[in-house]
Parts: sequence; structure tokens; C-alpha cells
Amino acid sequence: MDAQKTIRLMIAEDQTVIRKALVALLALEEDIDVVATAADGEQAVSVACAYAPDVILMDAKMPRMDGVAAMRAILQKSPDIRIVMLTTFDTDDLVFEAISAGAHGYLLKDAEESEILAAIRSAARGEPRLSPTIATKILAEFRRVKAPRRPSPAREEEPLTERENEVLRLVSAGKNNRDIAREMGLAEGTVKNHVSTILAKLHLRSRTELAIRALLDR
Repeated sequence: MDAQKTIRLMIAEDQTVIRKALVALLALEEDIDVVATAADGEQAVSVACAYAPDVILMDAKMPRMDGVAAMRAILQKSPDIRIVMLTTFDTDDLVFEAISAGAHGYLLKDAEESEILAAIRSAARGEPRLSPTIATKILAEFRRVKAPRRPSPAREEEPLTERENEVLRLVSAGKNNRDIAREMGLAEGTVKNHVSTILAKLHLRSRTELAIRALLDR
């Protein structure tokens, strides 16, 4: 993107006070034009389609449709839109789910103003941007999963079934249990059991490690 071009920004945030504060803050920047806002995930999808912003600042947890699901829906229709997640949550599963689904950035709501602005501008250029705590978390998980495992007959990995491999593929695509259940025509509890079985077979500790492992094995 041309560095001189004004960034057309959309803000998706369900808390009115925070949404208005972000609009007021970001509208002061000469290179940012806040073209639209949304108060929930479903509205975010429709508004993004109507306004085609360059960048969306998206809350991860919103009513009707969460931010990650909204992001998937938006990127499916408009893959050139860049999305930065801004949230109070930094749980491993949510972080990796958002990044796997296509987020260009992931910031916590206690981020400094300069950090938010840098993330928006980086996303507009097509460059990823993570808060230091999130980057540290992802690197730690990546190194742990990528570290050579000592061969041990007692810990040989059991082969995955065809269905387990399909669940693993969908996990690596950043989909949550509910989405996987819907796509595979299974109960959500069944998917949760499959994930637990896969973790046990591969000797992994978390869904994040599982997703990273799947990406490394591609």
C-alpha cells in the first residue's frame, strides 16, 4: 500500500464507551480515516462488505458472532482487508486461533496508543504486528513444539485416524470446536474428545501446540 495513502479504518467493538474512545483517538491521525464502526460480529461482517476498509480493528469477544468468526467471514469475501485483533484476552487458544484465521495483528486493550497506531499502520502495509507479550507467547510455543524430541519407544506417536487427521487440519486452520463440529456434522463434545485424543497420541499439552505442530508438518 502507498505510504501516502490515507488508511480507511473500521472499528468493531461492542462496548460503546471503548468504541467511541477509539474513534475519537484515531480520527485525530492525519493518515487514518475512520470510515465505519460496528457493535457486534454480524454487524462487522455486513459493514465491512459495505465500506471495504483497508484495516479493521476488531474486538475478539462480541455478541451474536465473535471477532474471530467475523474475521473469517470477512476475509472469505474480502481477502485484501487487514484485521488487527484488540482484546483483553491473551489465552493461548484465542491468540493462535486469531492468527491462524488471518489476523495481521493481535494487541491487548491495555496497549499504548503508539502501539495501536503502529499496528494499524503495519497492517495497512501488509506487515504483521503483535504486542510483545503475545509475540513472546507464540515464540515460546513455537520453540517448544519445534524442539527435537528424543526418540523413545514408550512415547512413540500413535497414528491418527482419518477423522482425527481431518480435525487436526481444521484446528491448524484456526477453527474452534463449534466451527469444526458444524463443518464435520459432529456434536461439539465429540470434536472436543477427538482433540483430547489427538493431544494424547501426539504427546502435546495444548491446542496451541497442536496447531503449531500441524503447521510445521505441512
